[in-house]
Amino acid sequence: MNNVNEVLENARQFIYHNARLLDRMRFEYFFGQGTKESVLAVLRAYQNVDGGFGNALEPDIRCPHSQPVPTEVALTILDEIDGYNREIVSGIARFMESATVEETGGIPRSFCSVNDYPHAPWWTTERDDAASMNPTGRMIGFLLKQDAVPFISHETWFRKTEQFVWERIEKVDTSDFHDVTQCITFLENHRDRERAGAYLAKVDEWLSHPGTIELDPHAQGYVHKVLDWAPSRDSYAGRFIGEADLERHLTALLQDQSEDGGWPISWPAVSSACELEWRGFITVERLKTLRSYGRL
Repeated sequence: MNNVNEVLENARQFIYHNARLLDRMRFEYFFGQGTKESVLAVLRAYQNVDGGFGNALEPDIRCPHSQPVPTEVALTILDEIDGYNREIVSGIARFMESATVEETGGIPRSFCSVNDYPHAPWWTTERDDAASMNPTGRMIGFLLKQDAVPFISHETWFRKTEQFVWERIEKVDTSDFHDVTQCITFLENHRDRERAGAYLAKVDEWLSHPGTIELDPHAQGYVHKVLDWAPSRDSYAGRFIGEADLERHLTALLQDQSEDGGWPISWPAVSSACELEWRGFITVERLKTLRSYGRL
């Protein structure tokens, strides 16, 4: 499936056969005639009255109640469509304030309510009061990027959580893809460029370390490859990836498109519905990557 028209058309068929409405609207926004408001209209259905997001917006977390990571996903979608929406973001800020760990600042990785519903085993949660860099760093980073701070009703929790991220960067597991990407989003968008620059120099050291970015497009296991770190041409980590490696991974990405037109996931799904939800989301992501690098 290397013909550009076939790649896109086969993906479109997969998405309309299998993907949830949100990802159909995302596909139409990026590759059809869709609008930001169409994406936002569907996204709102995942938002709860407390302002947070749940309802399997993150497909591995089937919990209907608001959870930190699904709320991070909502911020990611707002960012990808450049669709800042004051009402949605104000709700997210309200939820984040209620979720902030009072003693330390920061947001937990997940709440124990996740345990009452189907979920991937790595989301099983034992306590609600342990703040985590993942997803706190990116959530604060996206709020800074969207210049949402002036619209936050009580800034005390925000500043405390911001300080939590600064302190946690010093202790981050530099081999953990998720923690490092949390740092990058936060640092790229922080207004204190001098302080952020000093920390980004540390990130550069982590990214330069052999093995951090997996260069083998066919590597197996829990690894994070070139296009995980640099899913678009303007990704921060892209400066550490050579053109030859990039081309090999783009070629492999095209080859990974399944016969049904979608892209697979590389981890066990909670259910068949969960798998299709993930594949719909991932398929849009793969198409975005291919277009960013001029392959579509």
